[in-house]
Amino acid sequence: MRRVIVDCAIYRDGRRTEGPSDLAAALADARAAGDAFLWIGLHEPTEDEFDHVSAEFGLHPLAVEDALKAHQRPKLEVYDDSLFVVLKPVVYEPEGDTVRAGELMVFIGDSFVVTVRHGEGAPLHAVRERLEAEPAVLRHGPTSVLYAISDAVVDHYIDVAAELQVDLEEMEAEVFAPGSKDAKNTASRIYTFKRQVLEFRRAAGPLASPMERLAGAGVPFVHEHAQPFFRDVSDHLTRANEQVEGLDRLLSDILAAHLAQMGVRQNDDMRKISAWAAMAAVPTMVAGVYGMNFRHMPELNEGWGYPAVLLLMAGAVVGLHRLFKRRGWL
Repeated sequence: MRRVIVDCAIYRDGRRTEGPSDLAAALADARAAGDAFLWIGLHEPTEDEFDHVSAEFGLHPLAVEDALKAHQRPKLEVYDDSLFVVLKPVVYEPEGDTVRAGELMVFIGDSFVVTVRHGEGAPLHAVRERLEAEPAVLRHGPTSVLYAISDAVVDHYIDVAAELQVDLEEMEAEVFAPGSKDAKNTASRIYTFKRQVLEFRRAAGPLASPMERLAGAGVPFVHEHAQPFFRDVSDHLTRANEQVEGLDRLLSDILAAHLAQMGVRQNDDMRKISAWAAMAAVPTMVAGVYGMNFRHMPELNEGWGYPAVLLLMAGAVVGLHRLFKRRGWL
C-alpha cells in the first residue's frame, strides 16, 4: 500500500495533522473529531491494493470498478455513503504539440476524501499544497478538496486551450503562406491536430453536466454554501469548451480551405498541361499531313515548301503560346 499511497493526512480545523498509520483508525479519529476529515491519495492502485481502501471507507463496488478500470467519461454519481466524481486532466506537451489526458477519480464522504490518479496529468500535489496554505478554505471539509481539484483541472483546460490556439495560428500561417508546396504533409498535420482537439473535447465536454449539478443545490456530501464556487468553476469550464469548439471549427475551415487550394493548384496544373499539349498538337498535325506520302502534294516540289511548313508550325506555336499566356494558362 505504501507504493500506491501518494499522501495521507488528517485535516483538523483547516490544518494538517498526522494521524494513525492505520486507515480505519485514522478515519475513526477524523469522525470522532467532528471538524476533521481524512484525505488519502492513491496512484494507479491494483485491485488487491484498492480492496483494502474500499473496505475501510465503504465505497460502492460500481464506483470502485470504475476507479480501477479507468478510461471513464467525466461524471458525477451519488451513492448512499459517498459521492463519486470523475475528472480528466489534460497535459500539453510542447515537444510534440500533443495533448495527453489522464484520469482522476474523487470519492467524497462524510469525513474522508479518496483520490485515485491514473496517468501524470493530475495536479494533486499542487492542489494539496495550495489548500494547506489556506486553512480558511480547508475548514469547509471534503467539499473544499473537490472544489480545489475541479478548479485546478478546469483552469489548466484554459491554459492548454491557449497553447493550442498558438499552434493553430502557426499552422494557419503555414497553410496560407505564399509558395507553400508540402500539401500532403500539411493535410496530415491538420488531421493530427484535429485528433488533439478531439482528445481535449472528450476531457472537457462531458464535465459540464457534473459541474452544473455541483453548482446547484441538493447534492449530498457537498457543503451548502459551496454552490457559488462551483458556479465559478462551471463558468470557466464553459469558456474552455467554447475555446475548444472554436478551435475545432477553425480547423475544419482551414482543412476546407487547404483542400480548395489543392483543387485550384490541380486546375492550374491541368490548364498548363492542356496548353502545352495544344501547342504540341499543331506541329504534330502539320507534320502528320506531310508524312502521308501522297504523290501529288504541290509544296513538295517547291524550294520554299520545307521552310514554309516550319515557319507555319513555329507561327502556330507562338500564337498559341501568346494566347494561353494572355489568358493565364501559362
